[in-house]
This record gives sequence, structure tokens and C-alpha cells, in this order.
Amino acid sequence: MSLFPVYPLYDITITKALGSTVWDDKGQAYLDMYGGHAVISIGHTHPHWVKRIEDQLHQIAFYSNSVHIALQQQLADKLCQISGKKDYQLFLCNSGAEANENALKLASFHTGRKKIVAFTGSFHGRTSLAVAATDNPSIVAPVNETSNIDFLPFNDEAALLAYFEKSGDQVAAVITEGIQGVGGIRVATDHFLQLIRTLCDKYKAVFIADSVQCGYGRSGKFFSHDHSGVQADIYSMAKGMGNGFPIGGILISPAIKASFGMLGTTFGGNHLACAAALAVLEVMESDNLIQQAANHGQFLMESLAKIPGLENIRGKGLMIGFDTKGPLKDLRKHLLFDKKVFTGTAKPNVVRLLPSLAISKAELEQFLEILGETVEELSQLTVKA
Repeated sequence: MSLFPVYPLYDITITKALGSTVWDDKGQAYLDMYGGHAVISIGHTHPHWVKRIEDQLHQIAFYSNSVHIALQQQLADKLCQISGKKDYQLFLCNSGAEANENALKLASFHTGRKKIVAFTGSFHGRTSLAVAATDNPSIVAPVNETSNIDFLPFNDEAALLAYFEKSGDQVAAVITEGIQGVGGIRVATDHFLQLIRTLCDKYKAVFIADSVQCGYGRSGKFFSHDHSGVQADIYSMAKGMGNGFPIGGILISPAIKASFGMLGTTFGGNHLACAAALAVLEVMESDNLIQQAANHGQFLMESLAKIPGLENIRGKGLMIGFDTKGPLKDLRKHLLFDKKVFTGTAKPNVVRLLPSLAISKAELEQFLEILGETVEELSQLTVKA
């Protein structure tokens, strides 16, 4: 039986990982500056994370959500402490798409309305409603198409104001990433997020902060939306939440009330997932990784600005992007195949950096040296040609 091909694959097989290094089946080491789409938050196979999961395996791996699972409450308590979102409620699921799907559904239940405001460049997932709110028609199947989603220009305050003045009483929710990941590391301005909060309050709509990629400490604060000083009604989480173990969730404002049957999940909040997620928060706390992400991100951005040819360097913390044009348009491929460094990409020519929050300064300096050499080599090739 063949695998259903859904991604173009590099001819590389990774078989081992530790910290910010991964190895292929031939023993070749690679520096990981991408963390598997921002999933690796505390470093590959962190010993505390491994032990937490191993210990849980010896007790119980799974039982249904029809009984009390103490680890879920422990995770909720730890999330409250580290995120600072006191009095919020936690619903656990398995992925970022599920988190956004449930957030949108919950907003509609809460308001009794259908309209969702999303933004150009957004990516919220591949499930039915999440993909409908994603600005990529090529991945929206006919069955996903709906007139209930309206897209507005990202960071365009005038367009947002005009829309709400016309249709605000129909809006169930506004959903936005604090930093668009797939969209190319586009940072929402503080005033734009503050305006969303103001309009949602005025028209009694729900503000959904998609924090699947830009959350969990990556930006130098727990949620990237926190930089703007606003509180969202729902925060969606996944990726860095489990350091590679599948888990997602939403934090829900106390103003939104639950009723039985409104949301549900079979595997969400299972014992192993909660053990993995607790390990992540414990390491983040003990190693002060959120502050480290802020410090290392500032160092990285200042250093990138000194490399000629890298354009429009942007981001927060360890969520950074820059544009590559002309002789540097294939920079990412050269970094991967010639220099053995994993980075990410976004269209049209964006390199994305999403390393583990635990990456060392020495590893960042190693990356910067490799990057500078590669940029110079590619530039010289073009001059000679």
C-alpha cells in the first residue's frame, strides 16, 4: 500500500533527535532552526519530557473523558499559572485545526450568530470551518465553502471599522493570529489587535486569538497577542504545547458558559498528552524559556540585520522571518542540502526561523555564521555568472 501524497518531500529520513540537532539515517547531523513547524518548544527528546511520558505509560495511557482525569486539572492549573489567564476555562483536543474549529463553533453557540471575520494571509487549519477561515482557496474543498466567512485586509483598521459599522451585529467572532506564520511572519500591530478588542466588546462578538504557532512562549510572551495588552475571549493552542506529542486546546473566557454536549472529544486530554504538556510547562518554567526566547530573538534579529541581502527582517522572540530575492531566492535549499540546516519557508520567498525555545546562544551563533557564509557564496556566484 502506498502513502497518499499530500506534501512534496525532501529525500531525507530523520531517525534521531536531541535538543536542536537531528540526525538522518546515514548519521548526518542537521541544526534544527525550524522545530518541525514550531512544534519543538523545549528541545527534541528532552529528558524530563521523556521521563514524564514513560512514567505515565506505566500507569495508564488512555481512558475516556467520561471519568475524572486528574492530569487535565493539573494541566489547567499550570497553564493558568504560566499564561496568566486566570479564571479562564480549558478544553483539550488534539491539534491546532481542532482547536480553531472548536473555538469558532463555541463563538457561534455563545452569540447565536454565523458571521466570522478572518484576514488575508491567515492560516487556521484544514478542517471544515478552520479551512474556510484560511486564506488559501486551493485547500478549500467545495463542501467547505461558506458565505459565513468574510475576509478583510490584515492590519487594515479602516476596513475593519467599516465592516463592523455595516455588519457588526451579525458577527459571531473575529479570528486572527498575533503573528501570521504560514502567511510569512506578518506581525499584527498592537493598535490593530486593540481595535479588534474594542469592536468585539461594542458589538458583543467573540475575539479568537489563534495562538497555535505564535503562542506558547515563542514570541517572548506566553501568547503573542499579549504584546498588545489585550485579552482575547478564546485562545487556541497546539504545536509547541506537547513538544511533538499531539495535543491542542482552547482557553475560554469565564463569560462563555458551557453546556453538556456543546463540545466533545475522544482522545483530547488523554493521559499521555497531558503528561507531555505538563512536562513542557515545567521545563519552560524551570529554565525560564519565555524570557530566553525574548532575549535570543532580539539577538538573532539584530544579527540578521547585519547580513547583507536579507530583506524585511521581522517577527518577535523566536518567530522570525525575512525575504530572500535575486541570488538568494534558493537560500533555504542551500542551507538544507549544502549546510545541513533546517529552516522553514513561506510564499513567495520568505525564510522562517522557528527553533526550539531552548536553543543555545552558541547554536544561534553557529547558525548565523553558516547563514552569512551561504549568503556570501550565493552572492559571489551571481557576480561571477
